[in-house]
Amino acid sequence: MAVGGKRVYNWYISLVAASCMVLYGYDASVYNAVQGSKHWFAYFNITPKDTQMVGAVNTAYNVGAIISGFFMGGPIADKLGRRWGMAIGAFFTIVATFIQTFSPRGNIGCFIAGRVVIGLAQGIALTAGPIYIGELSPPEIRGKIMSFWQMFYSVGSFIAYWVKYACSKHVVALGEWDWKMVVIFQILVPVLILAQVFFIPETPRWYIQHGNRIDAARASLHRVRNTEQEVEDEILVIREAIEFEKEAISSSYSALWKDRSVRYRLFLAFVLNAGQQITGQGTLNTYSTKVYQKVFNSDDTISLINALNATFGIIFTLNATWTVDRFGRKFLFITGAVGMAVCMLIVATVETQTPSYGAGVKSQPVGISIVFLLFLFAFFYKPSWGATTWIWTSEIFSMNVRAQAVGMASQMQNVVNSIVQQFFPTFLENCGFYAFYMFMAVNVLLAVFVWLWIPETKKVSLEEMDGLFGGQNHVEKGADLVGAEDAHHVDLGEKGGVERVREVRKV
Repeated sequence: MAVGGKRVYNWYISLVAASCMVLYGYDASVYNAVQGSKHWFAYFNITPKDTQMVGAVNTAYNVGAIISGFFMGGPIADKLGRRWGMAIGAFFTIVATFIQTFSPRGNIGCFIAGRVVIGLAQGIALTAGPIYIGELSPPEIRGKIMSFWQMFYSVGSFIAYWVKYACSKHVVALGEWDWKMVVIFQILVPVLILAQVFFIPETPRWYIQHGNRIDAARASLHRVRNTEQEVEDEILVIREAIEFEKEAISSSYSALWKDRSVRYRLFLAFVLNAGQQITGQGTLNTYSTKVYQKVFNSDDTISLINALNATFGIIFTLNATWTVDRFGRKFLFITGAVGMAVCMLIVATVETQTPSYGAGVKSQPVGISIVFLLFLFAFFYKPSWGATTWIWTSEIFSMNVRAQAVGMASQMQNVVNSIVQQFFPTFLENCGFYAFYMFMAVNVLLAVFVWLWIPETKKVSLEEMDGLFGGQNHVEKGADLVGAEDAHHVDLGEKGGVERVREVRKV
């Protein structure tokens, strides 16, 4: 495979892993989409005014995701491998899709059970996916590749909303299948993941951590690195970091509370991931249909707006591919939070200070203004708190705790969602767009938090991330343990890379 071909292959395997985020984006949008279907409410004998039940159906997903993210995703990705984590998540997403689609009429409990299962499945997949990308991506383009993780969330939303829009044009002909069609399309991407995931390499860090399988790690790296020197240097650095973590800290998850530096990183990641969901985007993605019903009276119009928003979301996220490694993570966090705060302030002011007509909806110019501002909000959110939160979370933890820490931190999104999404329908019903002033204040606080406490991680190797957070450099400390003369470089000129690394390994 040519040099250019290896870089292309690196992108390919990363995009296979990023497809796990399509599962999340589709599911987060599919429930929002079905709330615009009168057949869905009639099928389960509930009404749109039953806000507690509407919130409970959404919260069910979060409960499943929290359980798997905190207690299942990390152990599965560590014990079985990153590929198996993605595969298991994809498989159970398919199972859950059938449970939801073919729930018995009037049995909302069965539909909720499907939501719990899909939460469990995606908590597992969303732990393994970003770790896989981070561990196989070259440091200089890691941020760019990881930006596609969030973009694929938008791809999931794109598919869900355009399927819903197509179904909304044929409601009479489809009947109750106007919502079932949206739900069952969720099997498309997990099937594609399962068809590819076992044909891509496992990560070298996982091979070395499990049985010190140097040859397997070397074979994996040869598929994505350009030169023998790069392969051997990376293997040495991985081994040094893992050896230090095993000898000086702990090879188990106990480092999560034993290592002060790891505890600090976990706290920061918890805040960022929780903050991502209270910027307003998490709520909009789940309840934008209900939000727009306060502005427009046509379900067809609302479905089109949601579909267009998902389409622009893909375009907006692409901005992260050229900004995250150029300007850095911290710049995007702060710029995004400030921009979102301004958008929320103007949206709330425009809606609350203009008159309503007819069935409580706004005039067309006001409606268009609100849609434009919410699209502008997405423009600021997608490359910053959308993409960059996942990038930062997946790259800051050391190997010994990475899978568990990423799983726990990312599921803070669902911890917050399970709270906010439960009360937001009632909040919106009683307070209207005054609720958006709350999101404005949250975004201001998030900008201040990042300014004061979040360090820049741009182009720092995974094994040397600890130094940024007050910890010891695992590579340099590990070099002493394995007897390496140069912590970052294998001299291929003496005996050749393979023999040299074997010699170091024996020391």
